[in-house]
Amino acid sequence: MAEKKLLDQVRDVIRTRHYSYKTEKSYVRWILQFILFHHKRHPRDMGEPEIAAFLTHLAAKLNVAASTQNQALNAIVFLYKHVLHKELSTFQNIQWAKRPQRLPVVFTQEEVRRVLQHLSGREKIMACILYGAGLRLMECLRLRVKDIDFSSRQIYVRSGKGDKDRVTMLPEAIEQELHLHLEHVKLLHVQDLLEGFGSVELPQALERKYRNADKDWAWQYVFPASHRSIDPRSGVERRHHLDETVLQKAVKTAIRKAGIHKQAGCHTFRHSFATHLLENGYDIRTVQELLGHSDVRTTMIYTHVLNRGGFGVHSPLDALK
Repeated sequence: MAEKKLLDQVRDVIRTRHYSYKTEKSYVRWILQFILFHHKRHPRDMGEPEIAAFLTHLAAKLNVAASTQNQALNAIVFLYKHVLHKELSTFQNIQWAKRPQRLPVVFTQEEVRRVLQHLSGREKIMACILYGAGLRLMECLRLRVKDIDFSSRQIYVRSGKGDKDRVTMLPEAIEQELHLHLEHVKLLHVQDLLEGFGSVELPQALERKYRNADKDWAWQYVFPASHRSIDPRSGVERRHHLDETVLQKAVKTAIRKAGIHKQAGCHTFRHSFATHLLENGYDIRTVQELLGHSDVRTTMIYTHVLNRGGFGVHSPLDALK
């Protein structure tokens, strides 16, 4: 039996390790670029010098951002470690690009109100969850019906960043709207079932372990796409969660209409959630848990936002009368 092509091997290993389809596309793209950069040489015949040359090309010639360079290196490290099973010492000769240390952009509470006023329907509910519960955009989009606990007013975030689960609050202010939204989603699900569809992608191997669980109401996405589509991995026609660009575009438009001139977007709601909790006197460890940060030093960045304006010190100019 002929050996699979390298990129197909990469896809197989990624799926075995349950990485997202988005990560799969990104890793395959970077590995392909790495191979093409070295004139289609097989990666097993290359090593650290070739990796370093490729990363230098990205930084020096293409002027990519630090995060992009690191993403490319992550993909190549994955290739060598998990697909080719080739050790490359400790990568001592490869420099990881450092991300610039910048303070997060934060809305004031009044700015949050103004932005939300220019959103409606599911987009407003999602934005309220980002701000009211501190979720990342993809964490919100991947919510399942079973992850919303109305009785305890909690949201369960499954497989968040770092593949970690956590619990955060369900804002009381959106309970009624969310109930009504789920009633509409349930009707959509029932219609899909009547048409012979209604299945949803399940995490890891649950689809094989629990037969027909993929059609259970509890596993359906809270924010499903408007139309069914073909799953690129399985070839099954099903309803995926809403694409992230839908909310991103709606929020950008709302920010513009609100007259806010900041480099802000969906993630700004999460930054604002953390900052406003700290402003209200909540313990930083509590905020760390709600955000799902492994290290409290990551959460500490929001204390710098609190101290903006000269660390709270009054300028001597302001004392002149």
